[in-house]
Amino acid sequence: MKQASLAAALASAALLVLACGALLVCPGRPCAVPALDVAGLTTLNAWRTGWLDRGFMILTWLGSLYVLLPAALLLAWRASRGAPPHAAAFVPAALIGAAILARLAKLAIERPRPELFPALIAMPDDASFPSAHAMQATALVAAWLLRPGARLAYGEALAGGLLIAAVALSRVYLQVHFPSDVAFGMVAALLWVMALRSLPLWQKVDQPGAGETR
Repeated sequence: MKQASLAAALASAALLVLACGALLVCPGRPCAVPALDVAGLTTLNAWRTGWLDRGFMILTWLGSLYVLLPAALLLAWRASRGAPPHAAAFVPAALIGAAILARLAKLAIERPRPELFPALIAMPDDASFPSAHAMQATALVAAWLLRPGARLAYGEALAGGLLIAAVALSRVYLQVHFPSDVAFGMVAALLWVMALRSLPLWQKVDQPGAGETR
């Protein structure tokens, strides 16, 4: 019962973060552009160089479902060795849930994309808030680190943190997201993964080192 209550509280917190973000950036119509968003977009636009442009155009794909979903399935296969089948499903479930949450929030909030500077890639057709790429990258990394039976690996945590930072920074650098889209999305995704991890389904197989082949 405690686990289910904790999961519900964390899921509610994820929704609350998105709701607070929505109130900040879209208190009415038209949506507002907070000063910190303007500062972030302006600063990253000033960083522009040819090699950074090309690098971030590549790095931003690391937040796409086209890349992350196959990666999640591969990680699930790796985690399935010596573990119950449903334990291996944790990482894909966390990623898909975060992707769905991001898209529902976009439909509900409908924040326009940035227009302060020209975008460096084709502007996505959907709404700006929250950043689905940032949410998806955060969810995948957090789910892998928190997966049932896992032990904390500092190398994986560092690599995962760099992945999240690269994707988050790329979305603002490319001028397709406001910094607030990225920040609120990352926090919501982390809370979502923690909520999913708190469910009794995953706690039953939470044994240190279970299914690991380190």
